[in-house]
Amino acid sequence: METQTLVAGTWVLISVYAVAILFFVIRGALKTQSISDFAIGNIQFSPVAVGLSLAASITSAATFVVNPGFIANYGISGVLSFVVFFPMAALISLVVLTKSFRKYGQQTKALTLAQWIGDRYSSRTYSLLMAFMSLLVITFIVLIAVALTKVLSKALDIDEMYVLVGLVIFVFGYIMFGGANSMVYTNTIQAGVMIVVAIILLTSGYEHFKDGIDGFIEKLRNIDPVLGETTNPGSLLFRDYYEIIFAQIIVGIAVVVQPHIITKSLLLKSDKQVNKFLTVAVIAEVLFFSVAFTGLYARLTFPDLTFMGEPLKNDGIIPAYVVAAFSQGWVSVSIGLIVILGLISAGLSTLEGLIQSVSTTITSDIVKPLSRKKLTEKQLLAINKLAIVGLAVITIVVSWDQIVSPKLSVGILAQNGVYAYFSAAFIPVLFGIFIKKVDFRAPLAATITSIVVHFSVYYLLPALVAEYNLNFGFFTKYLTGVVRNPAIAASTAIIVSTLVGVIVHQATKKKFQEN
Repeated sequence: METQTLVAGTWVLISVYAVAILFFVIRGALKTQSISDFAIGNIQFSPVAVGLSLAASITSAATFVVNPGFIANYGISGVLSFVVFFPMAALISLVVLTKSFRKYGQQTKALTLAQWIGDRYSSRTYSLLMAFMSLLVITFIVLIAVALTKVLSKALDIDEMYVLVGLVIFVFGYIMFGGANSMVYTNTIQAGVMIVVAIILLTSGYEHFKDGIDGFIEKLRNIDPVLGETTNPGSLLFRDYYEIIFAQIIVGIAVVVQPHIITKSLLLKSDKQVNKFLTVAVIAEVLFFSVAFTGLYARLTFPDLTFMGEPLKNDGIIPAYVVAAFSQGWVSVSIGLIVILGLISAGLSTLEGLIQSVSTTITSDIVKPLSRKKLTEKQLLAINKLAIVGLAVITIVVSWDQIVSPKLSVGILAQNGVYAYFSAAFIPVLFGIFIKKVDFRAPLAATITSIVVHFSVYYLLPALVAEYNLNFGFFTKYLTGVVRNPAIAASTAIIVSTLVGVIVHQATKKKFQEN
């Protein structure tokens, strides 16, 4: 009976939520007259609103749904990786890079990261390369679509295919018209809901701490001894400290250069607002990253990782936990509805930013420069809408494949795509910010190296190891198995590309500065 009440309540909640979003979309759409308005907005937003919008954009369904699933599977080692070291590196990097990026972004009037790189190095070819690389971010759009489909299908008790199609049509449809002006409004509301839900989820397992932290760890060890250890040799992501600490810190530092994150500061109208903007974003983000800890509560709830007799896939663990934990009694159901709303908000907040940034890149950085005639703002907005329709179709097709036959988790697909992109973008952004005069050949060499190294480590080297039984020392274990850790490929790519970038910069510096 209570479960039926949760389903009925979810239907009402989703309907109200949809109407509220459409109100703000229409409000923002009325002020969107150009592709610039769509990309960075033309409304004066407060630094608090933009900070919350950034926090909501960084936090996705991966943070609230997918990563807790990994932690439920693998224990404390996952907490160290996803709740401690990755967030620490990402937030420090965010603070360091944001101010300088904003300064150069304001000077070049860049709408996208690809455009910023092209303008910074005076190279249309470089801009075009990064624009095509940014299409890898579609894998992250797929992750969020899959995670939201899992949450909604369980909460609404309807088939996943219907949820997926309806979700994509609704979200892609309203972003098509609203853009940045609408997104800051919706992200701010979503961030507020997410703060409440983060607190609810983090306190939902308080009864497990009756015997203190040691008692909590002991309960995990009673299920499986390795769940209470700081490394998990049998896992695919947390086998040793190289994976848990080193790789995650390197990836965390570079993750900030994603277009829907680094360009957010361009929404601010004054440099004086940056400190307040960053303070709000960092505080909210610390809370949001902590939510992955909930995966341990889920494992204690489902010791054998089954729910109602069915085995739980990684991405279905948190949706099942919400239904199990918040479907007994009216108060519990009411809290459960708020949690469901928060999980939806976590997904939509990032999904909106990704759709907006990728479609803007397609329009401004691919179609516009490749077009043989000058396009008007009206034509660019029309092309942008067509780009969003195309993204919607791709999202449905790939997401359904990931729902039906995932390789462990859609998170692996998303990490592989997104990590490859920001690994390639890291050095051009870093050099562009901190080196005043730099020959574009240095960051370009780093970008190309990063692309080659990332995909070689993830695809080519494992094939060679399997075929010829090659031995790369301690690194060999990261190159085996059907599913591998994208953080290993990305961190290796970032390190090697950084060395290449520095070497080329030193070789070209003197001649470039003389010219």
